Parts: sequence; structure tokens; C-alpha cells
Amino acid sequence: MAIGDVKSAQGLSELNQYLAEKSYISGYVPSQADVQVFEEVGKAPAASLPHALRWYNHIASYSSAERKAWADGVSPLSAGAKPTAPAAAKKDNDDDDIDLFGSGDEEEDAEAARVREERLKAYADKKSKKPTLIAKSSIILDVKPWDDETDMAEMEKQVRTIEMDGLLWGASKLVPVGYGINKLQIMCVIEDDKVSVDLLTEKIQEFEDFVQSVDIAAFNKI
Repeated sequence: MAIGDVKSAQGLSELNQYLAEKSYISGYVPSQADVQVFEEVGKAPAASLPHALRWYNHIASYSSAERKAWADGVSPLSAGAKPTAPAAAKKDNDDDDIDLFGSGDEEEDAEAARVREERLKAYADKKSKKPTLIAKSSIILDVKPWDDETDMAEMEKQVRTIEMDGLLWGASKLVPVGYGINKLQIMCVIEDDKVSVDLLTEKIQEFEDFVQSVDIAAFNKI
């Protein structure tokens, strides 16, 4: 893949695409090809070009003296590229070209595995930052007293003293049930994973001096 003028937006975009699955401009170690492109780029690419930025910061971490000591490499720049050293003459003995241990394939596999791991980590990080949906429910409870002499204001006060992580009390009202008796109808919102409705009703029924029974008048998922 040839890369255009890296001083232009198009050229930087092509460089970013080129480095999507590569650590260096040429081969698996830094070379003069990296130095050439690094000097052409001149400054760190924008964060919207993550592969080019990663590569630039990596090359910049080396000193000028270290970069000068790197071996020659082939640059993909389509314009202004420096000539590279001629390839060494091929030996007559073809056996010298055989890689008995397949080291080239191992390097390629390691590079592919590294790129895959980087992408999986980036995906996992992105997914972990998504807000988690919290399941909630709106409940209306009917809290019934023993008789018409029950202090309803005090009963409501006692009910509202119940505090649980994920519980929020809402509006309330008294509803006639007959014979001069009113029931307390009170609304609350709960987080489903934190608050058990059964436990909540049990806690209300613990106020035995006021509460005869507790019923669920309405239950809606939010």
C-alpha cells in the first residue's frame, strides 16, 4: 500500500490505515523507514487517527541517536521516498533461502495475535463504559390499620422510617374502607436488584401497634 503526502489529511489517513495491523513501517522492528515517515509527519497525529498516533508516540520515545542506529527499511511513501540499499546478491545455493524453523511465520502470527488482543481490549474497554440500565418498579401499597382509632398520621410516619438502599418513598393518601376506617395508600419506587417487595411488606407489618395488613395495590415496571 502506497502512502501519499503525510503532511496532508489524506496522507495521514492512509498512514493510519496502513498501521492498523502493523507495528512499524517496514518489518517487525523499527528501521530508517520509520525515521523517514516520522520526520515527514513532524508532529503527533490527532486522536482520531489512533494507529498513527500509537506509532508516532512509540517512535518518539526513542532518542535521536537511537533512531540513527536503526537499519535501513523500505518506506511506503509514494512521493519523496529515500532510496534504499540494494538487496544482497542471491547465493547460488537455494538451500540457504529455506527457513527450517519457520521463524517468519511465527513473527507474523505473534504480530497478528498482538493486534487482535489490542482490538479485543479496546472493545472491552468501550463496552465497559456503557451505562448499565437499572431496573426499577413503581409500587402502591395499601397499609390497613386495626380500627378507626388507629393514629394514621403516626402510622405513616412509622412506615416512612423504613430505609433501604434502592427504596424511595413517594406520595400518600388516606382512602376510606368503611365503618369510619381509612387505609394508608402510599407509593414508593424500588430498584429491583436491591429491594425485595416481600421484605418491604414484612418490615411494614412489624409495626404491629398500627398495621393490621399490607397489600400491593399496583405494581408497574419503570
